[in-house]
Amino acid sequence: MSLLLVLAARVFLVLRNTGKPISPVSPQRPLHTLFVLGSGGHTAEMLSLVGALNLQRYAPRYYIAAVTDSMSLTRAATLEDHLQKCALSASSSSQKPKFYQVYRSREVGQSYFTSVVTTLLAMTHALWLVVHIRPDVILCNGPGTCLPICMAGFLLKVVGVKWVVIVYVESIARVKKLSLTGLLLYKLGVSDQFFVQWSQLKARFPNTIYMGRLM
Repeated sequence: MSLLLVLAARVFLVLRNTGKPISPVSPQRPLHTLFVLGSGGHTAEMLSLVGALNLQRYAPRYYIAAVTDSMSLTRAATLEDHLQKCALSASSSSQKPKFYQVYRSREVGQSYFTSVVTTLLAMTHALWLVVHIRPDVILCNGPGTCLPICMAGFLLKVVGVKWVVIVYVESIARVKKLSLTGLLLYKLGVSDQFFVQWSQLKARFPNTIYMGRLM
């Protein structure tokens, strides 16, 4: 019972401090950044964001996509090759991007009963990857692929392994309501920054950050 109370207190403390600066971060220190690629249009939006970042600051970079997504990591590798050739990224050999695949919580059309098992498998796999990478920042924009990754990052905060900043950018396609993944992260309060690209969403979800269209 005492262990559960300690755990509950720790979760409460982490949630209370989520989104707040915990300690000063040197502007010169590179941030290990994990990008979650959600396939299709989600991947296109995420890679557009990658191209707009200060890539010397956000390095080394790690990309994760679902095991059933055969294209996203290829597109990410192509972008990284392009950035290297254009001298937009000054990564050393020890900071070359790395690419991983993760199990999906639920496939399109999969029954909710069997998705319980696959969600547990995805959570376990995501936790292993996040512990292995230990990112400073997780940047994602859905869909369900990113949920286990974000929860694994949050768990690292709870157990005191590392304070992982979780940034969620809702898709530009979401004009009036959040995606299921976005809604879950918003309600759970685990993301440090939650960006929306339409003022209508900001009006409905006041704890989000509206900065206009990011793409």
